[in-house]
Amino acid sequence: VLKYRVGQGGIVATQDLAAAIAFIFRQADAPGVTTRGYSSRGSPAGARLAASIGSYGVARFGGADLPKPSAVVMAYTAYADISSGEPPTFVVVGDQDGISPPFAMERRVRALRRTGTEVVYRQYEHVGHGFGLGVGTSAEGWIEEAIRFWRRHQSR
Repeated sequence: VLKYRVGQGGIVATQDLAAAIAFIFRQADAPGVTTRGYSSRGSPAGARLAASIGSYGVARFGGADLPKPSAVVMAYTAYADISSGEPPTFVVVGDQDGISPPFAMERRVRALRRTGTEVVYRQYEHVGHGFGLGVGTSAEGWIEEAIRFWRRHQSR
């Protein structure tokens, strides 16, 4: 979990994420730390940060010249930027999300697929914005599915 600066625009927050990723890479030799096949995940504002790192990499936001994440996991946010070499992306949203409605998520999904990016898109019935772990809803289990998706791409 990353605490990042808010109220200063998305670039500042993404710079905080880039700095955190660079810090983890600097600690890669420490016991229990690995950077192999890392993923970038977030919801909802955090998903924009995660996707930005996936789109442009850490260096673009002031971090070191590091590999892009092996996968991005985005929960209920609309993010439009697309670059070359997007990582595989797992996307979730509730069908009743009035803040980040499915149509906004679907635009990104279509754009990613047009670039040849592998995308898993899940829209859950009777779920609104901010469903978290999804416990007791149709979204229950989405975290486990996202982890399996990431693990398939870890060797990237």
